[in-house]
Amino acid sequence: MIKTQILVFLLRWLISGSFMWLAITFFATVSVETNFWFYATAGLVFSLVNSIVKPLATALALPLIILSMGVFTLILNVAMVALTIWLLPGVEMSIWGLIFTTIVMSVANGLVNFLLPSYNK
Repeated sequence: MIKTQILVFLLRWLISGSFMWLAITFFATVSVETNFWFYATAGLVFSLVNSIVKPLATALALPLIILSMGVFTLILNVAMVALTIWLLPGVEMSIWGLIFTTIVMSVANGLVNFLLPSYNK
């Protein structure tokens, strides 16, 4: 079971890194030299932000999410992408880039959740 969890984590990390490469390439301004490890780090940072910070932020923002009938979740997702970009050295992105990156990463996460089996079963 542990091997399956590690394999699923590595696949999610690989896919997140690939889609972060796509988003950063098209929507960001990068002032540092990029290579495979830069985008692997970007994928890891995005995965960690989504697994640690996002549940806490969602719990704190639950009243706003309920009042807006879920629309505030979109703002929360943009904030998680903004935090990821802020944590990456030498990467800048406009608000529109953040919104488009959020869409790209949402599609990536949906694809991953659809294709990879859950290891909780």
